[in-house]
Amino acid sequence: MAKPNDFDIPRIFYFESGNIFTGSRGNLNFRIVPADGKLTVYIWHGFICHELAEMEDSHEFALSNDGHAEMLVWLEQVYRN
Repeated sequence: MAKPNDFDIPRIFYFESGNIFTGSRGNLNFRIVPADGKLTVYIWHGFICHELAEMEDSHEFALSNDGHAEMLVWLEQVYRN
């Protein structure tokens, strides 16, 4: 499956199927959870799993192509800061 972004995040149909995705880029970790027409992204830093980490931030996006694109822009901004 092609993943056209630096975070290697699957395309929107992956999330429309109800799948959760967890990944990282550098020291930034993220978990994307689709529910109720939204993509909720949780972020934390460090080498610890989601279940044990303290979430530093979260943000919601529409579960749509536009929301997916906005999520990628937001993740890039978080990664750069």
